[in-house]
Amino acid sequence: MHAQIDHVVFWVEDQHRALAFYEQVVGLTGVRTAEFRADQVGFPSVRVGPESIIDLMPRGAAPLIDSMFGGEGSAGHRVSHLCLAMPRADYVALRGRLTDAGVAMSTSIANSWGAHGAAPEAFYFQDPDGNVLEARTYE
Repeated sequence: MHAQIDHVVFWVEDQHRALAFYEQVVGLTGVRTAEFRADQVGFPSVRVGPESIIDLMPRGAAPLIDSMFGGEGSAGHRVSHLCLAMPRADYVALRGRLTDAGVAMSTSIANSWGAHGAAPEAFYFQDPDGNVLEARTYE
């Protein structure tokens, strides 16, 4: 079997703030943002790569999502972290944007294991809602 990640849901308190962070600070491209701003869709997304996105879901929607899953308390929780792998130039640019935005980052980690083997460099940071992301470069 070959599968890929289609999307990950991040629970956020303020979707507009989260969208601005992911577009302006992280540097990802918004998806359905015009429709979201026009109240035509319930949440925006940001594109991670050609085949995957992050949905920015309002935390207040957790009870509705729970009812869809049939499991009370299953929605609204953070994941441990999401790792974004990128070319070295993008990695350096991201660190610069995070620094400029005053976002705290972990120290650099060497040889962290991931989907493409050991990455020579990686670090962690949080979005405004406390979701943890890891940035890494394999170059």
